[in-house]
Amino acid sequence: MESTGAPYLNTAAVTSPVGIARLLQMTFGCTTFSLVAHQGGFSAAYGTFCMFVWTFCFAITVFIITCEFTNLHSCLSLSWGNFTAAFAMLATLMSITAAVIYPLYFVQVGCYPIGCEVRDFRIAASVFAGLLFVSYATEVFLTRAKPGQVTSYMATISGLLKIVQAFVACIIFGALVNDSQYGKYVATQWCVAVYSFCFVVTVVVVAFSVTGKTALLWFPFERSVVIYTFGAVLLYASAAVIWPVFCFDSKYGSPRRPGLCAKGKCPWDSQLVIAIFTYVNLLLYVLDLAYSQRIRFVSHI
Repeated sequence: MESTGAPYLNTAAVTSPVGIARLLQMTFGCTTFSLVAHQGGFSAAYGTFCMFVWTFCFAITVFIITCEFTNLHSCLSLSWGNFTAAFAMLATLMSITAAVIYPLYFVQVGCYPIGCEVRDFRIAASVFAGLLFVSYATEVFLTRAKPGQVTSYMATISGLLKIVQAFVACIIFGALVNDSQYGKYVATQWCVAVYSFCFVVTVVVVAFSVTGKTALLWFPFERSVVIYTFGAVLLYASAAVIWPVFCFDSKYGSPRRPGLCAKGKCPWDSQLVIAIFTYVNLLLYVLDLAYSQRIRFVSHI
């Protein structure tokens, strides 16, 4: 038989620094949700979210390793570099969230009333959840765009910031639905419209980059993204002014947390979370706009 000159299996997918990081991700993820499912246990929405994060990230990581090891990713209609960079950033954010939530709600120092064995399993799961976050953060560090390097858009600072912006918007939406009373004023409804519009457009930008369809658009994608980012800065700046005024000014809301407000079910708490993350996303969009002036899109990577 004649050799085609190219190996069927890509061993670099598991022997390179990025490949080793992904193997560790697979190992830590499997260990984490196995410890929780076997004996640690979980309950309520917080526990379900953590289990979803660990199983979802594990499944996608196995998919990425398999595709790269067998070179099957070349058969997919995806911009593989953009896809892996976007997933690594998303998994980093999701895993650190789960690594904070699980021990916060399920780990305790004493054995009563869950028992020492369950407590130990939960502590071990929390440790591996932290290691999982470190392994995903390591991949982001290894694959991020270097100065002067031609790389995928999602591996650039601007591309990575798009993932963070969408993730922060999801936190805002979670607080909005938690009895935030945003429907009381037209002004706060405007803020919700800002959050929704920017989230949708950011997701669309990521989707076009990951699918590699930017070159098929009839308008200049690069210029459009920069213009959108500038618009998002202006929109978030308006929300950063309007939301605190209509939630914490004594004329419309309450400058202090009401004393009779139940913990976990207080609209004031949700409003405060939204205000904080509004400023976080405003800063992210400003940084995105600044970095977008220094990059060039490469649609085919």
